[in-house]
Amino acid sequence: MDYFLIQGGKRLRGVVEINGAKNAVLPIMAACIMCEGEVTLRGVPDLVDVRTMEHLLNQLGVATRREPGGVMRLKVEDEMNCHADYDLVRRMRASVCVMGPLLGRRHKAQVSMPGGCAIGDRPINLHVAGLAALGADVDLVNGDILLKAKRLHGAELFLGGPFGSTVTGTANVMMAACLAEGTTVIESAACEPEIADLAEFLNSCGARITGHGTPRVSITGVRQLGGCEHTVIPDRIEAGTFMMAGAITNGELRLRNCRLEHLLAVVDRLRAIGVNVEREDDEVVVSSARRLEPVDVTSQPYPGFPTDLQAQIMALLSLADGNSVVTEKIYPDRFMHVAELNRLGAKLRKEGPTVIVQGVKRLVGAQVMASDLRASAALVLAGLVAKGETRVNRVYHIDRGYEKIERRLRAVGAEIERQSTAEE
Repeated sequence: MDYFLIQGGKRLRGVVEINGAKNAVLPIMAACIMCEGEVTLRGVPDLVDVRTMEHLLNQLGVATRREPGGVMRLKVEDEMNCHADYDLVRRMRASVCVMGPLLGRRHKAQVSMPGGCAIGDRPINLHVAGLAALGADVDLVNGDILLKAKRLHGAELFLGGPFGSTVTGTANVMMAACLAEGTTVIESAACEPEIADLAEFLNSCGARITGHGTPRVSITGVRQLGGCEHTVIPDRIEAGTFMMAGAITNGELRLRNCRLEHLLAVVDRLRAIGVNVEREDDEVVVSSARRLEPVDVTSQPYPGFPTDLQAQIMALLSLADGNSVVTEKIYPDRFMHVAELNRLGAKLRKEGPTVIVQGVKRLVGAQVMASDLRASAALVLAGLVAKGETRVNRVYHIDRGYEKIERRLRAVGAEIERQSTAEE
């Protein structure tokens, strides 16, 4: 099992190229199930989650071919299989986004229930309710959701949940509605850039979607979708993580292929902390003051502060001069990194969906355990600045969402190595 060894205290300086967005490319790949003709995707990151989706699509009859430079070509060759089984879905919850495309194109989708998750409960009841509103019959068979529909029809439906709009649920319903008869209107649709990018891809294939990027999305069904070429948007979560890497090490990083308009809430909080974030030509330059100010942070649906950067900013605030309050409004149980950051000398106290962060003068290296993708990133950030050596175990989590992060950090001055052990 791989782990990272990090010698802290190195200031990061240099240029980082931001990759294509994981959370955009996965539903776009799933949408290729509905396309007649070849699809060419550019900016596809080499991630474990992308490979898992590729494997699932291969099982569902979609041929995939990777080419240098982040290019992937996809084409449907067999439409017989409609079953996304447990073995793959359990590895990656985003596998459920094949549900809408399978139902829309093949009129049947059998998808394993995704089960539990280290960051808390994430039910798919809104996905199922939305697809049922389009005319799908729903059943539960041996732990699988089974949806069937001879014909889907447009409908007006509401996709808001107790913690805001459902991103993957919006994607599933939007994709299925592309091939439904009539017009579908989704109220309380997710507004994330990744949903807007999916809609842009579908429109390039011949779909008729308007309002994407707003809470009200309208989809007029078409008879078929063709192929297209599409470049995936930059990963705003990766960009935010590298911004905080530059800040926590008191360094200076220049980010290329970074869209600040997707990160306004993050930039607002970073500037309040004392981090300089400026655009220079085609780059975003991030540098930090020596004194970090404490701030309050609340994760919210887009365009609010993203839950996927909550752990990383908590690591940064661990070194602020005063007390900060971090509140999680999307996944209230997403705090498994708190105990591990405390092992590095942070002073964090969890109170319900809130963590009180008492800033300390320094962090100290220790052995820590990654529990999920974004918690892994937070522990790496803390290790970059901690005195001495930090060992981050179970880094297979971070490989799901960051391509070769240790090589990219080394390229800008970090002292970090990937090592392996046969021990569990």
